[in-house]
Amino acid sequence: MFRFFESLVDPYGPYRDTDAPPNRFWPYILAYVRPARWVLVWTTLAILAVAIIEILLIWYAGRLVDLLGKTEPGALWSRHGVELGLVAVFILFLRPLIQTLSAAFLNQSLMPNLGTLVRWRSHRHVLRQSVGWFQNDFAGRIANRLMQTAPAVVEATFQTFDALVYAAIYLIGALWLLSDTDARLAAPLAVWLVLYVWLVTWTIPRVGAASEAFSDARSAITGRIVDSYTNIQSVKLFAHTRSEEAYAGEAIETARQAFARQMRIFTLMDLGLTVINGFLIVAVIGYALYLWQVGIATIGTVAAASALTLRLNAMTGWIMWSLSSLFQNVGVIKEGMETITAPIELKDAPTATQLAVTEGEVVFDNVSHHYGRGSGGLDRVSLTIRPGERVGLVGRSGAGKSTLVNLILRFFDTEGGALRIDGQDVRAVTQDSLRRQIGMVTQDPSLLHRSVRENILYGRPDATEAEMVAAAKRAEAHDFILGLTDRAGRAGYDAQVGERGVKLSGGQRQRIALARVILKGAPILVLDEATSALDSEVEAAIQETLYGVMEGKTVIAIAHRLSTISRMDRIVVLDAGRIAEQGTHAALLARNGLYAKFWNHQSGGFINLEAAE
Repeated sequence: MFRFFESLVDPYGPYRDTDAPPNRFWPYILAYVRPARWVLVWTTLAILAVAIIEILLIWYAGRLVDLLGKTEPGALWSRHGVELGLVAVFILFLRPLIQTLSAAFLNQSLMPNLGTLVRWRSHRHVLRQSVGWFQNDFAGRIANRLMQTAPAVVEATFQTFDALVYAAIYLIGALWLLSDTDARLAAPLAVWLVLYVWLVTWTIPRVGAASEAFSDARSAITGRIVDSYTNIQSVKLFAHTRSEEAYAGEAIETARQAFARQMRIFTLMDLGLTVINGFLIVAVIGYALYLWQVGIATIGTVAAASALTLRLNAMTGWIMWSLSSLFQNVGVIKEGMETITAPIELKDAPTATQLAVTEGEVVFDNVSHHYGRGSGGLDRVSLTIRPGERVGLVGRSGAGKSTLVNLILRFFDTEGGALRIDGQDVRAVTQDSLRRQIGMVTQDPSLLHRSVRENILYGRPDATEAEMVAAAKRAEAHDFILGLTDRAGRAGYDAQVGERGVKLSGGQRQRIALARVILKGAPILVLDEATSALDSEVEAAIQETLYGVMEGKTVIAIAHRLSTISRMDRIVVLDAGRIAEQGTHAALLARNGLYAKFWNHQSGGFINLEAAE
C-alpha cells in the first residue's frame, strides 16, 4: 500500500528547464507542486470527507443525547439498535479507511516526494551557475538555503491542506450545525469568526516578516561558521580562535534577537486567541442554554453546541499555530529563493553546438574583460596560440594571467573581442563540450571528499582500472597511494581523501590532480603553477612527465617559477592587462626587458614580481 501512494508523484520526472525560475512566491510554489496537482485534488477531497465526518459525529452525539432522553432504557436497542449498529460499523471501519487515505496522500505521496523534487531541481539549477556566481557567496550558505527551502515548501503545503482546508470545511460545517437548530445560534460563531480573522490578519504578516528576518540571521550564522571551519588551518595558524568565536557570536546574537521578536508575536497571538475563544464558549453555550430554556432547542442541541465550541476552542490554537508555521515557512522559502532562483547569467546560446577540436588553435582576438569594473583583467589582448604550441604566461599579480585562463574555460564571457578555438567562438559552443576539451591543473588543486579512485576517474569516468593506475604512475602518485589508509580502514585507491583533500599533503594532492588530467587526455592543457606544491626531487620527475603529457597538445602554463617554463616554445609576458613582450626564453633574456628583470630578480627559482619594477 505504501509503495502505491509513494509512486503517485515522481520527483525526478521530466520538466522544462529554465534559466530564470519564478522569483515570486506563488509562481515558485506552483512550479514545484504542478507534478502533484492530481494528488492535491484527491488530498483535498479526502480532507473534506474527514472534516465532514467530524462534524457529523458531533451532530450525532447531540442526536444520541436526544434519543436517550426520549427512550426508555429497556427499549433503546429494540427501537434504535440498527441505527446504532450502522453508526458503530461506520466509526470502526469506514472512518479509519477515509482517515488513512487522507494521511497516505499527505504522508506518503506528498511529503517525501515534494521535498525531494524541490532539492533535486534546485540543486540542478544551482549547479548550472557560473564559477563567478559561487565566488560571490559562501558555499555553506548556498547549501543551507537549498536544504532548508525544501522542507519549508513541504511544510507549507502540508499546513495548507492539513490545517487550512480542514479548518475551512470544519467551520462551514459548524455554522450549518448551529443554524440547523436556530439561525440565531450561528450568530455568536459568526462574530467570533470575524474576530478570529482579524487576529489572523494582524498576526500572520508580522510572523512572516519576523520569520524571514530570523531565517536570514540563521543563514548568516551558517555562513560564518562554515567559513571558520573551512579555513580552520588559518584560524589555528594565526591563533584566532577567540576572534572567530566573537565573529560567530555576533551572528548568533543577532539571530537570538530576531527569534525573540518572532516569539513576542506568538505570545500576543496566544493572548488574543484565549480572549476570543472565551467569548465563543460563553456566547454559544450560553445562547444554546437560553434556547433550551425557552423550548426552542433540545438537550441534544445544547450538548452538540457545547462539544462543537470546545472542539473549536482546541482546534483554533492548532489552526493559528499552523498558520504561523505556514508563514514562518513562507519566510524561509522567500529567503531561499533569493539564492536558488537566481537566473543563470552565463548560459549556452540556444543554437550552441558541440566544440570540435581538430588541431587545438586558440585565438584571442582583441579580447577585453574587466569583471564589470572598467579596469583590471585584460585590455584588448590579441594572441594566437598555434596547434600543439606550448606557451608560458608570466606577469605580476593582477597582470591578467588568471583572467586569460578563466576566459579560455569560459568561466566568464569576454566583454569585448572574441575568443576562438579552431575557429569556433567559445560563446557559440556548449560550456560542457568546451571544458571537456581542456585539462587544467591549478596551484591549489581541489579534490572531492571521495576516494582516490573516484577523484582520478573524475577526469574520465569510463576509464578502466588499468588506465587509471597508469595515469597515477605517470603522475608519480601510484606508490604513495598504495600506502594511504583512512579511519574506516579503506586503503590505497579506496581511501577517502577528506574534504578538499585535506588528509593529503600539498604534493600528494597535486599529483592526484595531475593523474586526473593525464587520464582526461584533453587536447588543450592549462597549467597554473602545476608543480608549485612539489618538492624538488618529485618536481624534477613530474616536469619530465608534464613535458611528455604536453606532446601533441596545445599548452598554456602560468608560472612564477621561471625554470618551469623556460623550455616552452614561447613565453608571453603580461603587464597591466596587456601583452608587454613575447618570445622564447633566450630571446626575451637577450631583449633585456621585463622578463629579463623577472629572471634576474628570481630567488631559488621564483620571481619577486613586486620588486621587479
